[in-house]
Amino acid sequence: MTATAPPVAPSDEPAQTPVRRSHLRRFAPVGLAAAAGLLLYLSFPPRELPWLAPLAFALFGVAVYGRRMRAGFGLGLVFGLAYLVPLLSWTGVDVGPLPWLALALAEALVLSLAGLGIAYVSKLPLWPLWASGVWIADEALRARFPFGGFPWGKVAFGQPSGVFLPLASLGGTPLLGFAVVLSGFGLGALALRLKALRGGDRARVLRDGGVVAAAAFTVAPVVAGAVMLPFVPTGAEAGTARVALIQGNVPRMGLDFNAQRRAVLDYHVRETMKLAERVKKGETKRPDLVLWPENSSDIDPYVNMDAYDEISKAAEAVGAPISVGAVVTAKDGSIRNRLILWDPEKGPGATYDKRHLQPFGEYMPYRSFFRIFSKDVDRAGNFVPGEKAVAFDMNGTKIGNITCYEAAFDDVVRDQVDAGAEILSVPSNNATFELSQMTYQQLAMDRVRAVEHGRAVMVPVTSGVSAVIRPDGSIAQRTGMFEPDTLIADVPRRTSETLATRAGVWPEALLVAIGVGGLAWAVTRSRRTRGTRA
Repeated sequence: MTATAPPVAPSDEPAQTPVRRSHLRRFAPVGLAAAAGLLLYLSFPPRELPWLAPLAFALFGVAVYGRRMRAGFGLGLVFGLAYLVPLLSWTGVDVGPLPWLALALAEALVLSLAGLGIAYVSKLPLWPLWASGVWIADEALRARFPFGGFPWGKVAFGQPSGVFLPLASLGGTPLLGFAVVLSGFGLGALALRLKALRGGDRARVLRDGGVVAAAAFTVAPVVAGAVMLPFVPTGAEAGTARVALIQGNVPRMGLDFNAQRRAVLDYHVRETMKLAERVKKGETKRPDLVLWPENSSDIDPYVNMDAYDEISKAAEAVGAPISVGAVVTAKDGSIRNRLILWDPEKGPGATYDKRHLQPFGEYMPYRSFFRIFSKDVDRAGNFVPGEKAVAFDMNGTKIGNITCYEAAFDDVVRDQVDAGAEILSVPSNNATFELSQMTYQQLAMDRVRAVEHGRAVMVPVTSGVSAVIRPDGSIAQRTGMFEPDTLIADVPRRTSETLATRAGVWPEALLVAIGVGGLAWAVTRSRRTRGTRA
């Protein structure tokens, strides 16, 4: 009798392999979108790796390419959360994770609309062009809605150096961001085309010109930035001004930094008096003007004579006008975040009231509603915004004022240049956010603004990082964090306007129109396809 082997149970492997592959194909776009968001975050300061941004958009483009709008929305949300949750972590300092995560989610939801639109236009010829326009349209929306907008995290603000930066002088932050995104989407399209070449009809793929177009979209923004680099304006056109930036420091970090408001004022007076002593001893030349940071005098010097006398003493000692950041009560009873031009002989003169206030910080929208979620809303201020741009005439030099958060808004910065600013000043108070990434992200904005408008940018900060930024966006001098210091520099005064300044909002409008045009074409194409099928 011949022995026979027992029957072997059929293996489950052949049946499961296609299922596993199906799961991988389903979740691969989610992984790509998350990786893309993290890469974009990593491109931002303090790391300063601007070249990571195009790689991020290449991955995101591959993830959403050819997807349905619903999938694009979901992938955009994944991308936005992976990007914005770590980027905005500084908003949770001292107030806990709830406000931080709520803000990141709200911004990611707006960004997910871009994912939806990009997926929709990705079926069009030359899709990287239309997709880049959709992205800029979404950034334009985020810069205006809700509560006056929150432009923090615009792609351009992660490009304070690198080959794309010179394009800011042509079309401002919209063109700079568009170039980065277009190069990334072009790279993603090129990867998809090369994959098709390996696995499909090579003759057809080559014949439709997609490879050439994708390569052009990838390379053209890089070439344009490199070509523009020698033309970034940097020279002095009206001589130079010797500028002193005072960083007095604060007694403590966090939301309660101003609990000792008099100490903050005293620190800035003390640092200015040290500068005056150095001038008296001949150790340094007398500055033409002195810049103090935002909130350097939270004691209203108009009604508190001791504060008035201290500031006057500092101005007289250094022998130069001081721009003082103060919290004051206006004649109508409203509270203002104000910069005051303090003359060493005449005392307080011209003023600039911060125009674009920070929601949930300097004022609280829907306070009673948000109090349901956190009692910290009662720590927000009741400030009233100013109405117009003001350039201070400080010993013959026109200084354009952009107070802290305002640096994120294109129109506020442009208005100061239009008002005659030869040098821009961004007095800030970052003590609230302690040692977080916030101050470095804001400094990157200031560097982009320097190139955008062809102006040197001064950044006096209560607790750091204070900096002197050249018109080409490079940093000439900077301080450390939470240490008193003084920066003195001979700064070029510039009077001409870049093309970006003269063009105003038009570059953004044109780029938004590209995105809207792509969406309109996709709608028309979809309707025609449905009509043909019917």
